[in-house]
Amino acid sequence: MTLEELNGLDAETAEQVFRRCCASSRWARDMAARRPFPDAGTMAADADRIWVTLTPADWREAFAAHPRIGEPDRASGAREAGGAGERPGVGRARSEWPAGEQAGMAAATDAVRERLATANREYEARFGFIYIVCATGKTADEMLDIVERRLTHSPGQELAVAAEQQRQITRLRLDKLIS
Repeated sequence: MTLEELNGLDAETAEQVFRRCCASSRWARDMAARRPFPDAGTMAADADRIWVTLTPADWREAFAAHPRIGEPDRASGAREAGGAGERPGVGRARSEWPAGEQAGMAAATDAVRERLATANREYEARFGFIYIVCATGKTADEMLDIVERRLTHSPGQELAVAAEQQRQITRLRLDKLIS
């Protein structure tokens, strides 16, 4: 999709497109309302400005749409089944992006996969949301090391770290969105 195409979408479709980048409904709504963007840099800067105004509940909404590290995308099938894939710029990439972002899992040993699954459960029990990490370019071993370190954080500290990871993921996805 080009920036011009994104700018030309109706508000509802634009919001759905932005939800592919970040599943916070408030963030997506605010991004759709800020159009038209003169360039990708302005769009990215606005994305960051909106992100820092969100509440922890908005962040958790965004986190909940992600698959657990090492697991398939649990959110994409339900969204695509609702027909969103037929609208311009909505659908297919939603399920492709997490798989590509977690490409470092492809070479993971069974032992690392099992340790990650255990760490995912511990993290979710401790913090109340899934382990979120900007996985692009990271190996499974690196993601395991990161989660093990982050399990030592306080809940408030970890929420801030997870929010920053989501911001990074969102920025990467915005770059993918605009071709």
